[in-house]
Amino acid sequence: MRPVALRPGPASGAGVPALPDGVARAGRVGGPPVLVGRVAVGPVASAVVASGDLFSAAAEERLERQAPLAARMRPVRLDDVVGQDSLVGVGRPLRVLVESDRLSSAILWGPPGTGKTTLAQVIARHTAKAYEQLSAVSASVKDVREVLARAEQRLGERGQGTILFLDEVHRFNKAQQDALLPSVESGLVVLVGATTENPYFEVNAPLLSRSTLFRLEPLGADAVAELLRRGLSIEGASADDDALAHLAERAGGDGRQALTALEVAVALAGERSAGDGGDVRVSLADAEAALGTKLHRYGRDEHYDVISAFIKSIRGSDPQAALHWLARMLEAGEDARFVARRLVILASEDVGEADPLSLVVATSAAHAVEYVGLPEAQLNLAQAVVHLATAPKSNRAALGIWSAREDVRRGVGGEVPVHLRDAHYRSAHSLGHGVGYDYPHDDPRGWVRQQYLPDAARDAVYYQPSGHGYEQEIAERMQRLADGPDDTADQRDGERP
Repeated sequence: MRPVALRPGPASGAGVPALPDGVARAGRVGGPPVLVGRVAVGPVASAVVASGDLFSAAAEERLERQAPLAARMRPVRLDDVVGQDSLVGVGRPLRVLVESDRLSSAILWGPPGTGKTTLAQVIARHTAKAYEQLSAVSASVKDVREVLARAEQRLGERGQGTILFLDEVHRFNKAQQDALLPSVESGLVVLVGATTENPYFEVNAPLLSRSTLFRLEPLGADAVAELLRRGLSIEGASADDDALAHLAERAGGDGRQALTALEVAVALAGERSAGDGGDVRVSLADAEAALGTKLHRYGRDEHYDVISAFIKSIRGSDPQAALHWLARMLEAGEDARFVARRLVILASEDVGEADPLSLVVATSAAHAVEYVGLPEAQLNLAQAVVHLATAPKSNRAALGIWSAREDVRRGVGGEVPVHLRDAHYRSAHSLGHGVGYDYPHDDPRGWVRQQYLPDAARDAVYYQPSGHGYEQEIAERMQRLADGPDDTADQRDGERP
């Protein structure tokens, strides 16, 4: 048994890769917390392990060299974190809590590549607590219970608290999240969960209510460019300005994606420079080649955000934007039936009687999706999208049913008027049912004035047509009926009594 001295990380400041469970590195007295397998010990602790359980120094160096650029560049200080100034800038909430070692349970929510894992590891270096890390992708309830048992033992023996970093916390099911709840509530562990999905959908409400939610935003182009410049320094390369700008703009706010693309671009540039003996310099062609296989980011949040933008673009009569969002969904593998269903809903909610044909077009597109399937059904969806986006708009039919239902919920109603009641069965007439009802088709005008609403709502107005599209004609006809139509008017407009 011998203590092993911790070696500093690579020049970028990234930490040494974590070792397997049960394998430890010794910490320097007064130094930052150091990972012990999945456990980090505080500044004054040291680890003593059997030498046979350790990687050799040479193996560690090879691991460091082989690690992806994004891992080698992982910051160790809050000042090195890029693009999240609203959280870790001077005087900002997360920074204050971390530097004072007063962080309580927290959920770090943000898209991929925005620094969630980085922040968790920076927290580990600023705390006197032990640091444990699990991935919800592979961890089980048994793993969680083992972490909690170690935390309880650590607290009892040394009075040392524990931070548990749970990556991809949304992958835990309800039972697994429930297993954490008592320990989070009692303070046995400080949970730091990371998720790319909306925690209001994916994290149990009791666990979420006991955590502070920190929202990480996609990195801006300037922040990504700064990351890329740091990456070039680590790689010992340079880049043309247009290449750097292209990588930054195409990253989609994902720092890890940008660094991965940069690593590929540097490799391409290095291959080219090896032939002419020049310096490694990334060109625009290298950047474009590196980005050739970029995947679209489309998680649960993007699912809701993109469909929202899609619906609002159609409602706003912008066919260009509507087609763009449709393409985004189809390229990301969105279920075409889901898109079709939304179009059918929109046809009635946002177009309505301003263009009655829109509902026919939308339902036909939905049928085509089932009958034809993708990729050909993209044509049917596109046609429906263009039709709906360019059609006149009215939500008056939707407002009508919403208003009517609100009245019913408030108790507005009453008995069905006697003359409207069912009169087809024996003795119904003796009860007065149907007595006084005027059959409109018996009138040469095809319309008679009589009460159809219950007494309590007899003056209610639910549908008020707009002046858009066909609804303008509807409004004119309704006005003529309200004014008392004559025979001539009804013969002219008899097609829609």
